[in-house]
Amino acid sequence: MFETGVRQLRMALSMTWGRPFDTGSLTRLVADAVATVAEFGELGLEAREVIETPFADDADRADHADRSIRRTARRLADLSPFYAELFAASGFHVGTADATTLLGLPTTTKHDLMSRPRDFLCRGSEPHLATRTTGTTGRALEIWLSRYELEVAAALGALSGVLHDELHGDDLMQVHVSSRATAAVQLASMTCRLVGARCRVLGIIAVDDALDALAGSATTMSVNASYLAELVVAAQARGLRPDDFRLRRIDCVSEILSPAVRAAAEQTFGAPVSDNFGMTEVIPVTATSCSAGHLHHDLTMGHVEVLDLRSGDPAAPGELGTLVVSPYFPYRECMPVLRYDTRDVVRPLAGPATCEQAGIPGTSAVLGKASQLVEVAPGHVVTPRELVEAVEDLPSRPWPARFHAEPEGGRVRIDLPAGAVDGMSSAGLTDHFAERGLDARVRVLDDHRAPSLRRVRSDLRELGFVAPEPVGA
Repeated sequence: MFETGVRQLRMALSMTWGRPFDTGSLTRLVADAVATVAEFGELGLEAREVIETPFADDADRADHADRSIRRTARRLADLSPFYAELFAASGFHVGTADATTLLGLPTTTKHDLMSRPRDFLCRGSEPHLATRTTGTTGRALEIWLSRYELEVAAALGALSGVLHDELHGDDLMQVHVSSRATAAVQLASMTCRLVGARCRVLGIIAVDDALDALAGSATTMSVNASYLAELVVAAQARGLRPDDFRLRRIDCVSEILSPAVRAAAEQTFGAPVSDNFGMTEVIPVTATSCSAGHLHHDLTMGHVEVLDLRSGDPAAPGELGTLVVSPYFPYRECMPVLRYDTRDVVRPLAGPATCEQAGIPGTSAVLGKASQLVEVAPGHVVTPRELVEAVEDLPSRPWPARFHAEPEGGRVRIDLPAGAVDGMSSAGLTDHFAERGLDARVRVLDDHRAPSLRRVRSDLRELGFVAPEPVGA
């Protein structure tokens, strides 16, 4: 017990002072947590306080952010060719860096990373694993992570999973994300290993094969929203019910999850579905959803800003803004980014939160990519989330949603495949979208054009030697 206390203290000091973690100590701390839960059924209050963010107080959180920004910036100035050049050109003084002065520094973009990848590698770091973005919103981007970064992220993820009853030693996690998302797959398997759980990585395979694997064995599933939608359709077509599965939780990330798909998944699989935020470029900074539909951002491992889409100033409550994330050292060391503009659009909460995570700063759920907003009139923007939710709520249940939208004479024109309309009249379609706040004109296209209307991650099929027949063929 004394050794566990020492490990908890070392972890807390690393989090507070920003010193590199002892990954061996973290690994043993996970084992301690698993053993404690096995013996007593839950972690003690002291362990919870250490493992959960110690920065719930506003003043403590601000102080932690300022010190972490300064520490991270100093390291980047010394070791990162890209940021040393950027700081000098911007007159950014790392010795006095804080959350306020950070606002004067240009954001880092995906184009920066793609055009100068070697300049983001810190001198003296040891790249270990290359991971790529999926490329569904453009050209894929490669990020390098060190072995240390992976071990820290996996250990902290495992501790969080044990703490929040999200991962048990007897779990079997089935992973349905693209295999090219190497870091996500690696971290899933490493996290399961630390907790003692099993991990089945299948990727985006034929949905019937995925359902066969799920039925009766998997207890948790990590999945993209579009592939979850396909699994629901296929499961219902086969007449499968919650009794056919052992799932106790489903974790979605990286795509817009509509209420219609979420409710159907919970009804079909008999497990709650979470809708969280994560991104390859800013590993390990994440955000989790609450019962009110907010995203609550973990500010222990990184600084999160919401910037106005036009001015670049902090977005006002309730206004659209882009998430800008700065992972801190010592969580990232190999190819870190500072003020990375994710282009994921959210709204800062317009008032105090009253949900179960009210003590953690929050925003709306991700509303889509900034490049996919539809400005139908000055000051009137339609977000991808509004469109996805409206389309996936059509009676035909065209899941995942396939559509194209653009402004047309002060309205939004929505192109839909004929199968999504399913015999609805023009007036019925107009009323459907109007009830959801959208003044829309629908143009119906042939079904064969559906895949080209909207890219989704379930399109990243991992085929075998024999191509599976489409569901319903």
